[in-house]
Amino acid sequence: MVNLVPKAIRFLRFSLLSTSSPFSRVSFKPPVVIAWTRLHSTSASFTEYEYDDEIPDDVKVTEKHTALRVALSKVASDFSEDSMLSPQHFFVARRASVISTGSLRLDQALGIGGLPKGRMVEIYGQEASGKTTLALHIIKEAQKLGGYCAYLDVENAMNPLFAESIGVNKDNLLISQPDSAENLLSIVDTLTKSGSIDVIVVDSVAALVPQIEVEASTCSPQMDLQSKIMSQALRKIHYSLCRSCTLIIFINQVRRNLRSDQGSIRSEEVTCGGNALKFYAAVRMRISRKGLLRTENKVNGLGICVQVVKNKLAPSMTKAELSIQFGRGFCCELEALELAREYGILSTEGSRYFINGKVLNNKEDAVSYLAANKGALDDIVRTLRHQLFEREK
Repeated sequence: MVNLVPKAIRFLRFSLLSTSSPFSRVSFKPPVVIAWTRLHSTSASFTEYEYDDEIPDDVKVTEKHTALRVALSKVASDFSEDSMLSPQHFFVARRASVISTGSLRLDQALGIGGLPKGRMVEIYGQEASGKTTLALHIIKEAQKLGGYCAYLDVENAMNPLFAESIGVNKDNLLISQPDSAENLLSIVDTLTKSGSIDVIVVDSVAALVPQIEVEASTCSPQMDLQSKIMSQALRKIHYSLCRSCTLIIFINQVRRNLRSDQGSIRSEEVTCGGNALKFYAAVRMRISRKGLLRTENKVNGLGICVQVVKNKLAPSMTKAELSIQFGRGFCCELEALELAREYGILSTEGSRYFINGKVLNNKEDAVSYLAANKGALDDIVRTLRHQLFEREK
């Protein structure tokens, strides 16, 4: 092979090796030089690279290990123990444990079986699309694992009776209505640092009012004040999350901005509170309404679509279509029944279902049976979670 390395590079390598450096006593072997040629359409030129595949000897390895130990000792003495550069320690500490969303289909769309603890999550969408219902189901699942939760109700729209009908335990739920955006975000940071709260829900970002607007006598506009407060506060909260296992859920609303683009007016969907939350959120889910659910000409529910817009722990841009029954929340029985049939967990024959030795003639009877027998439903959900998520670990 023709040596394509320029003379200047060869001279530089010779000069470096001939100087009295700490590495000059190490024996060097002639490197293997590989050159690649990159062709251009206009002229036949090439770009030269040098690749050294020399295996370092014992002296080099020993020197590198010694230098690494000295550097780690200095980091340990100058900084806290959390700054130790140990890959195993880092990945064990940041391996995300998850909290289920209460919907197996949504857990499946998220890719890891739920929402990760120690991260921020944004749930946004249109009004009356099920954002609060989803947040309450997440609280319910966290409480089933023995966790404590906090609900910061900025919109003053929390209905304790509805939360209880979903299955939320009010005794293990802290409810607060802060009077300003600064106070609310300070509460979030304090609860996160304590490490005692498993889930914090902020409902909602759009309703956060800066303290200066609360005290102002007139409605003088403060440009971008809310987004500046969010940006400053989220930096502190994100730092606290690095040492906590709290899941923080921000519920947000969407607005329509009209923008002129080359003479035409187009509508763009944006969320409230600026761009900081988009950056810090590990998961962002957009909820949209699909239609109403009817039974005998009576509206009894809502169909929604949840799209995972951002996901730092699994592939994003996945969707899950869910059903919400008014006054009860997610249709968990129907969802579990369909998934159990899809994955062969339940025995079926035509339209009949066989559950715990009982023969149910159609889907409606099977759903009613699971609604009346929570033990059977829990067994199916447990088996599905093992097959869908735990087996993949």
